[in-house]
Amino acid sequence: MAKRGAAAKQSSSPAHARGHTPVPSVARAAGLTPMVGDPTAPLALDKVIHERVRLAIVSALAVHPKLTFNELKAMLETSDGNLSVHARKLEEAGYLTCTKGYDGRVPRTDFTITAAGRRALDAYLGHMEALIRRVGGA
Repeated sequence: MAKRGAAAKQSSSPAHARGHTPVPSVARAAGLTPMVGDPTAPLALDKVIHERVRLAIVSALAVHPKLTFNELKAMLETSDGNLSVHARKLEEAGYLTCTKGYDGRVPRTDFTITAAGRRALDAYLGHMEALIRRVGGA
């Protein structure tokens, strides 16, 4: 009878027993250096910022001290719903603040990057540079 669930996913390999993901033999055969456990490995990227629209939002706010929802939407050429969902994820992560108010009778939403958001972007960019150096052999 076939195992199901977590029992089916367990492996008896020594790498799995130590909590490591084995590097495919194809990579070793190609002479590539394993990146398992390396902080510059692609899987160590900040998944909150790594998504394209969220990276664009944080990057725009790193350059502009404050942007309205409509300014950011036009700058990124995205939809209301897309911007709203991604901005909320960044806000939940503490990477940006969202201030809602009115400009006369018109609703206005302003976004600013937080200190944590700036640190996360700097770390992300440093990680990308290290990853590029690593895979480029420099």
